[in-house]
Amino acid sequence: MSRTPVLRAAVVGTGHRAQLFTRGLAERPGHLVAALCDPSPTRMAFHNRLLTEAGAPAATPWEPGRFTDLLAEEDIDEVVVTTVDAEHDRYIVPALKAGCRVVTEKPMTVDAERCTRILDTVRETGNSLTVAFNYRFNPVHEKVRALLAEGAIGEVLSVHFEWLLDVRHGADYFRRWHREKRHSGGLMVHKSSHHFDLVNWWLADEPREAFGYGRLGFYGRAAGERHGLRREYDRAHGADGAADDPFALDLAANDTLRALYLDAERDDGYLRDRNVFDGPISIEDDMSVLVRYSRGATMTYHLTAYSPWEGYRVMFNGSAGRLELEVEESRWQPALTRVTSAAGALHGDTAAEHAGGARLMLRRLWQPPVDVPLAVAHEAHGGGDPRMLDALFGPADPTRPADTAVADHPTATERDGALALAVGLAANRSFETGRPVRTDELLAGRRDVGIAD
Repeated sequence: MSRTPVLRAAVVGTGHRAQLFTRGLAERPGHLVAALCDPSPTRMAFHNRLLTEAGAPAATPWEPGRFTDLLAEEDIDEVVVTTVDAEHDRYIVPALKAGCRVVTEKPMTVDAERCTRILDTVRETGNSLTVAFNYRFNPVHEKVRALLAEGAIGEVLSVHFEWLLDVRHGADYFRRWHREKRHSGGLMVHKSSHHFDLVNWWLADEPREAFGYGRLGFYGRAAGERHGLRREYDRAHGADGAADDPFALDLAANDTLRALYLDAERDDGYLRDRNVFDGPISIEDDMSVLVRYSRGATMTYHLTAYSPWEGYRVMFNGSAGRLELEVEESRWQPALTRVTSAAGALHGDTAAEHAGGARLMLRRLWQPPVDVPLAVAHEAHGGGDPRMLDALFGPADPTRPADTAVADHPTATERDGALALAVGLAANRSFETGRPVRTDELLAGRRDVGIAD
């Protein structure tokens, strides 16, 4: 009787988001998390507890400086990269060269130079790179794509997309490493890459030019003082000024946050609970972008990171009608709420206490509007996380009936990662220069991703 071969995996970066992959691989036959790689032994120990709780053996912990040794000595077949965004290429490139299949969290990377390095390595090695754009696997987003693809509103001529992060989730980007653009690329790269990939995927088109304005108008020291929101503390833990601050994060009040970050500070000094109204902050919190696509469609996009409610609205105007989607992920947020998620999440893993609804309306020319039925989940990023794991690594239970929609769902490649990144990079440059920026100025001549001179 033949045995299913086991693929040996390495998870690189063992913070909050990596839990999805550590657990997901441990639950799936044919996969073994053989190695963990992180600067913090404390965080790696936490992930090893996740493995043993799932009935899997503990993985070998490795320091980042010995990553290439890890690949060889642990005989790694697949690598999952969930590090700080600016560090992705540091692991993607050697893993591809070693012949590994690589899955990286979004964004693929944070700048054009690193992107080019990754694309060149994929082309030279012929090996596989997948970007974990989980929003593609949200059934609501799949329904939108199906309607557009079948021509429900004819040729799509324009898109209006508004994404709102509430003052609980949005604030979190301004207290952790994402607050510095050199680490994250800013929200246009880190957060909006989700949205730009969705529009590229929905339209089956490629971005050509972007123009935008961005500012830090709510968070940061100056804005906090201007609006009377600033409290005098550097980080929340142990600070008197943070005790009644609704923008403070209490790491000690959540077991997972304490284990992953507070207990790990002795390893690398990383502070997860910085004051959102203090520096250094080099990213924007209010961004408006106009994007032009290769077939002529345009998109107006706005991201707000300080809204009283969380969710998004996207509208498509076509030659035969209009399609409108609105999703309320959180209708409002009460002050001084603690993180209750067992995974230590502020958003996505569990449904918000005040989650709202979703509505998809089709308005064809000369016809009454039609509400399109939706099955909406607010946890696990709209149901996208488990379905993405199934697409990447197979089902946790191979005996259950296959989800044909997942089986036939194409995962995002390095090309998709580069096209989503191109919009964010062009927007960032436009913020600086005040002029429209062509994507081929950033990734010139990249015919392998559809961006050509």
